[in-house]
Amino acid sequence: MDKEFAEKLIKLNRVAKVVKGGRRFSFSALVVVGDRNGRVGYGYGKANDVSEAIRKGVDRAKRGMIEVPRQKYTIPHEIQGRFKSANVLLKPAAPGTGIIAGGPVRAVLEVGGVHDVLSKSMGSQNAINIVKAVFQGLESIMNARQVAHNRGKSLKEMWG
Repeated sequence: MDKEFAEKLIKLNRVAKVVKGGRRFSFSALVVVGDRNGRVGYGYGKANDVSEAIRKGVDRAKRGMIEVPRQKYTIPHEIQGRFKSANVLLKPAAPGTGIIAGGPVRAVLEVGGVHDVLSKSMGSQNAINIVKAVFQGLESIMNARQVAHNRGKSLKEMWG
């Protein structure tokens, strides 16, 4: 089951709790998992050692996967994802453009199977909020077939 999914570690954070005997360290990991073919999910895991935190993040990511509507390796239309103070703008791009994105946005789109897209992250630089904003945007993408069905028309009537 692990062979079919690509995993990317976006952020690993070490936190220290001060106790009587000194500092006790634990780790949190933000992980993105995808099949590079339109399915992607993210997970946040916390544990006392790094590998366990990553494993927990991967398990949570696999549980919450979403489908990314794509049109020939790009997104169908421009979207803006918002989560708290993080805004992410995603625009479709011509074939061969590549993923023009930084950090967390690039990781999500790579494992999601999107090859050509332009993006801009605005507002918060918090990795967790940026990932959640990207997912909020991806979930809001409209599928042309679904829109046509909702309007009671065929795809040919919609696009001429």
